[in-house]
Amino acid sequence: MAAELTSTKLNAENHLLLDQPLLRLPHELARRNFKSVQRIVEREREHVLPALKETANASLSNSQTPDQTLAALDAMISRMQGLKRKMENLHQEERRIHDQSKKRIQHLESLHQIPSLADVKYDQWSRVRLNRLVVDHMLRSGYTESAQQLAQEKDIEDLVDLNVFVQCQRIAESLRRGGTKDALQWCSENKAALKKSQYNLEFELRMQQYIEMLRTGDKEKVVEAMMHAQKYLASYVETQSAEVHRAAGLLAFPRDTNAEPYKSMYSSDRWAHLSDLFIRTHHELLSLPSRPLLHIALSAGLSALKTPSCHSAYTSSSSNSLSTTTSVCPICSTELNELARKMPYAHHAKSYVESDPIVLPNGRIYGQQRLLELSKKVGCVEAGKVKDPTTGEVFEEREMKKVYIM
Repeated sequence: MAAELTSTKLNAENHLLLDQPLLRLPHELARRNFKSVQRIVEREREHVLPALKETANASLSNSQTPDQTLAALDAMISRMQGLKRKMENLHQEERRIHDQSKKRIQHLESLHQIPSLADVKYDQWSRVRLNRLVVDHMLRSGYTESAQQLAQEKDIEDLVDLNVFVQCQRIAESLRRGGTKDALQWCSENKAALKKSQYNLEFELRMQQYIEMLRTGDKEKVVEAMMHAQKYLASYVETQSAEVHRAAGLLAFPRDTNAEPYKSMYSSDRWAHLSDLFIRTHHELLSLPSRPLLHIALSAGLSALKTPSCHSAYTSSSSNSLSTTTSVCPICSTELNELARKMPYAHHAKSYVESDPIVLPNGRIYGQQRLLELSKKVGCVEAGKVKDPTTGEVFEEREMKKVYIM
């Protein structure tokens, strides 16, 4: 009984390792919202305070009429009203983020109130998490409408990042269609954070604009491309010198060139590369995992079940008509076999080897007594012979060799 209770005891900390992004993303969104507030207030302060001082001095020195003073004050009041509207919108966004964080914390905290894996509450909590992982996978795969419908149906809209992934997919799709406007606007909004990024998204976007200008072959566009390179690409000469030099060399090659690397630079495949680069940069800035959480959870579960026999030549009865056994192993299934192929094997601290192991000529090991009993039950094996239950091969009993575990 003690062993059973130990095996079903719930370790909340281990479960929450997979759920770190659940709280990390709202934190990043709150930080970005605060930075936006700070940036807007600083910009307005730098404009309003000097204007107010100038108007006050002009009024005291009688260098402007009362109507001009009132007009200047009206302009400042109008500007401050605009600031107030922006602050109200940002305040509402902050409240939404805090409400979302509160519900996520409550969801994770409820796990600490569940003592056992056998508790029905744990089954309910696990189903909510499974729904979250499915929605996350659907959002990353571009099925935004289906993900929204599932989140709404399961009432987990505050536990998934619908708006974030919808915006990400929208910009990524615009890049796949050959547009850089939305992506460059996103770069402008996150300019400070992008300085710490390991990816050069803005440079690649400016490079693509340059390539598209040269692709036309029009002389005016070529001149415009040179001005564009001087304005946006020249500043990267120290950090991206090779790419800048290749951009300069591109001026000498037409769009139908076969010379590399210029042929690849003109290739339409760059748009797909830019889309993938944006997604990686977006996830990095918001501390989102690069892989779907569903894949991570599946990988952990598959590794816990995987054994060397799962990838043998005889994985199940479906792969061998002579097999007398039916495999229900998830690793051996056609759906998960390929995903599990690169996973490490499970670590088993306790051995379940039978007390009388023997090895057959084909290298497979079984318990001698159980193998003999199974061969008799099959009924189609001659006396003095045994049948491999996995491969269906028949061997003489004398061919069995005793195995000694060291």
